[in-house]
Formats: sequence, structure tokens, C-alpha cells
Amino acid sequence: MQEVERNTILDLLSAKSALKQDVYQDTQKVFVDLKRILSDEVHSLKSEIKDERIRMQYIDKGEFESQVFVGSDLLLFHMHTNIFLLPDSHPFWQLDYLKNNPNNGYFGIIYIYNFLAQSFIQGRMEDPGYLIGRIFINCEGHFFIEGKGPLGSGFHELTENVISDENLRQIILTSFAYAVDFDLLTPPFEIVSQINVRQIKAISSNLSMQTGKRLGFKFEKEENDFF
Repeated sequence: MQEVERNTILDLLSAKSALKQDVYQDTQKVFVDLKRILSDEVHSLKSEIKDERIRMQYIDKGEFESQVFVGSDLLLFHMHTNIFLLPDSHPFWQLDYLKNNPNNGYFGIIYIYNFLAQSFIQGRMEDPGYLIGRIFINCEGHFFIEGKGPLGSGFHELTENVISDENLRQIILTSFAYAVDFDLLTPPFEIVSQINVRQIKAISSNLSMQTGKRLGFKFEKEENDFF
């Protein structure tokens, strides 16, 4: 009995664990390419901007994160260090692509967050950011994106989308345009009509009133996420 269990564990380690390592390494390679193209695009856009007040800056924060200042926005690209399997209820399991090879249902994920640039510059730690997209990448380099607007609608076909420099560049430019296109909204008067002494002192010293974009959307599975 113990020998059967041992063999089962060995089979799982040699198959599933090895697969997850492959997907992880592939996602790492994609993230390296993504950072390279991010840097190129920021340099290219910055060279075309004549107004010195408009901020364009790329910051490599290490193996799993990069930041890009785009005007009054900050985009944060973050690679998750775990590999995930799509839930059984996901519609992609109806595709022959996954039915014929269930291993294609394992994905690495790169998240794209949008913050106000001033939130980071002024250290306003209470300011919210928003997840505007997440890129799912499998062991064959196929990908799809969950998001809102062009980020989601333009990259939702798993079987057709394959990672390439051209596609990564399009994702980056779409993210830039999507973030910049959303403006800061004035909070309702009732929300800011009362303020205490601590808050006004904080505002006076470092302008730390909580501020953020209200993008007004939820991901399709946000209320019953599988992460």
C-alpha cells in the first residue's frame, strides 16, 4: 500500500510539479520581454513629448515588478510567483484546445495595476489602486487577458493569442491609453463634508487626503475569484 502511494506521489511530482515549473519559467521569460518593451516604449514616447511637465519614466523594481509613470498615472506590472489552474466552471474548458490537453489550462499571471502618480510620489499610503488587467500565459505561450475595455475585449481568444513582441507591445500601449483616458473623479460632497483634526493636519503637512480613480467596473469573476 505504501509503495502504491509512493509511486503516485512520484508520478505527480514528475508530471504536475514539472509542468508548473515549466509554466513559471515561461512566464518569467515573458515578463523579461515585457520589461524590455516597456523600457523601449517609454523611451520612444518620451522622445516625442515636447512638454517637459508630462512625466514618462520606467523603473525596474526587480524580478517580479516594474513601474511606469505615464503623465499623472502610474502603471505597476507585477508577475505572480504561483501557477494557477482554471476552475472547472471556466468556459475555456469547452475548447478542444484544453479538452485535448488539460495541461494547457495551467497559467502564470502578470497583473497590471493603475495608481495615481502623486499617490506614490507623495507617499499617500491610503490611496487606492485598481487592477485594470491580468495576463494569463500557459506552457505553449498562448495567452488571454481579463480586464475591462480594450484590454479585455482585444485579447480574450486563448487559442488565437500567442505571446510575441508585437502582442506585448500592443498590450503595453493599450494599458497606457486605458489608464490615461480615465480621469480623476470628484468624490460626492457628502463623503468629504466632514473632516477631523488629524485628517486636516495630515492634509496640511503632506496633502494625504485619500484620492483615487473610480473606474467603475468589476472583473467578471471578482466576487467568486479562484485566487
